Amino acid sequence: MASDCEPALNQAEGRNPTLERYLGALREAKNDSEQFAALLLVTKAVKAGDIDAKTRRRIFDAVGFTFPNRLLTSKEAPDGCPDHVLRALGVALLACFCSDPELAAHPQVLNKIPILSTFLTARGDPDDAARRSMIDDTYQCLTAVAGTPRGPRHLIAGGTVSALCQAYLGHGYGFDQALALLVGLLAAAETQCWKEAEPDLLAVLRGLSEDFQKAEDASKFELCQLLPLFLPPTTVPSECLRDLQAGLARILGSKLSSWQRNPALKLAARLAHACGSDWIPAGNSGSKFLALLVNLACVEVRLALEETGTEVKEDVVTACYALMELGIQECTRCEQSLLKEPQKVQLVSIMKEAIGAVIHYLQQVGSEKQKEPFVFASVRILGAWLAEETSSLRKEVCQLLPFLVRYAKTLYEEAEETNDLSQQVATLAISPTTPGPTWPGDALRLLLPGWCHLTVEDGPREILIKEGAPSLLCKYFLQQWELTSPGHDTSVLPDSVEISLQTCCHIFLNLVVTAPGLIKRDACFTSLMNTLMTSLPALVQQQGRLLLAANVATLGLLMARLLSTSPALQGTPASRGFFAAAILFLSQSHVARATPGSDQAVLALSSDYEGIWADLQELWFLGMQAFTGCVPLLPWLAPAALRSRWPQELLQLLGSVSPNSVKPEMVAAYQGVLVELARANRLCREAMRLQAGEETASHYRMAALEQCLSEP
Repeated sequence: MASDCEPALNQAEGRNPTLERYLGALREAKNDSEQFAALLLVTKAVKAGDIDAKTRRRIFDAVGFTFPNRLLTSKEAPDGCPDHVLRALGVALLACFCSDPELAAHPQVLNKIPILSTFLTARGDPDDAARRSMIDDTYQCLTAVAGTPRGPRHLIAGGTVSALCQAYLGHGYGFDQALALLVGLLAAAETQCWKEAEPDLLAVLRGLSEDFQKAEDASKFELCQLLPLFLPPTTVPSECLRDLQAGLARILGSKLSSWQRNPALKLAARLAHACGSDWIPAGNSGSKFLALLVNLACVEVRLALEETGTEVKEDVVTACYALMELGIQECTRCEQSLLKEPQKVQLVSIMKEAIGAVIHYLQQVGSEKQKEPFVFASVRILGAWLAEETSSLRKEVCQLLPFLVRYAKTLYEEAEETNDLSQQVATLAISPTTPGPTWPGDALRLLLPGWCHLTVEDGPREILIKEGAPSLLCKYFLQQWELTSPGHDTSVLPDSVEISLQTCCHIFLNLVVTAPGLIKRDACFTSLMNTLMTSLPALVQQQGRLLLAANVATLGLLMARLLSTSPALQGTPASRGFFAAAILFLSQSHVARATPGSDQAVLALSSDYEGIWADLQELWFLGMQAFTGCVPLLPWLAPAALRSRWPQELLQLLGSVSPNSVKPEMVAAYQGVLVELARANRLCREAMRLQAGEETASHYRMAALEQCLSEP
């Protein structure tokens, strides 16, 4: 409580006689005037911070909430008193009560939040000591409420965030207290704050960003620590980004001590996390700034992780990881990169050394630290590097692979035990000091792209197989697939789930080609095949999931060649449904399209395939080849294809378009399927002949098909 009276209570001496006399007068007051006079005497006799809990409770018992409530809402002051005197007295009493955490959470205090919030922005004489005291008491009340378990939620609902923003922007008395309380509320309930007061918080961000850009003294380092809390969960205004980048460029371009540099690196990391590289201007100045950021981050990582025995500032290093990740993205960007080619070469070399330090650190991690967020952040940056670069540091990476497999398995099993699959798609906060999920994290998602590259190489692939990575990946794929199945709300799933499924398919494709024996002998791939067969029929019907369907279809077709003797593939309903869906995927890729000024149509991509053909075509050709290989291995497949009318419709399509519009690789793919179907089944040959198959084969110079159809 902000009163200029002298403290009257000394706890070591027992009760204060003066205070006791005033409390007695308060209890004996017969009307409002006497009670008002006694309250003035009580508030002059004590300060909230100078009394113990028992005395504070005795004051509350004597006063209660009724009279303070009337004081706060009264619009008429006694003759000769300023109009805010009654309200000031009411706030002073509440400030006294709120020093007791139990009273601070009392409903009679909480329902005063809207009234108290209005006092922060009320106009009046800025030099009026009584008004200043009331503002101080108001902040004391609100701060006390914020310190209770449910206090932040009540303050946000009561309009306090907007009032605090306006108080800060007005730069009146107590504006610094407004900022401090805002920081606390944002730290406690960031999402709710932005939901309730986004325009006001953005106005504060604009003010802070402008101050940061102009600051020439030590305040710019303090602002570095505050600004991350005021970055919105949505888009950061462009004018704020310009000011923040300019301020950071001046700071990081100077010679600094670590306590000055570290907050700047953390702010830059938050901007990189929120905006990617969009906050960095194009041109020479932007490229130099980005190169400086990544360089400083790499140096910090090496200093922190290479020196054994030193305490690692995990929040700073995690921020540096985010800046390194930004550097990796820009170095691998082909178009509209901020960096010039010489800068890319230099930064890749610098980042390689920092990644070496990360690997060195991870090699020292014991089982007791595996669930720590910083280890997860270290694995994340390594995963980002391996997604783009696996040729350098190959020896070190291979030595670390057993740890990475065990680490991913440990975290996967920990998450699986929670029986909450939705937790698998959560992301780690950029700073380990920020409250995050209670589960350890989805490390496999981060490692999948790198493992996809490594399974192509003999040495790393053998290590991954030896450590049990394929079995783990099968379990992970089945679990992630479950997230997309009926009964789960797929609308809340991030794109990373589908991307993870596609990357798993790529890894399995690599294993099918390079380690076919593993597919045949490991039981986990039989379970995977069953899931692919039962899932594809529904998947090919879903809008917007064609690329995933392509991965599933192609992987299933290639695995079917290796598992052709499995009972599950002997014409069971699941196997027939799968191949029918695969035929649907393969057959709908191209259509006949009329061209202006020509009597003959041309072969063209269908509308669904056209936009993603660059990502799809390799899978489509591989799928055609795999289907061709399945036909002689599964006797029931050719009759099933005939019933689907695919061979007839394929010949009809080729007969309706100009042969010149069909590329040689398309002719080869179509001929491969038609020849195997014709060889496998007499009825297929007869149906193809009826569809002018021999004539079409002649037009397209399909010698093998023409010869096959000419035979009985």
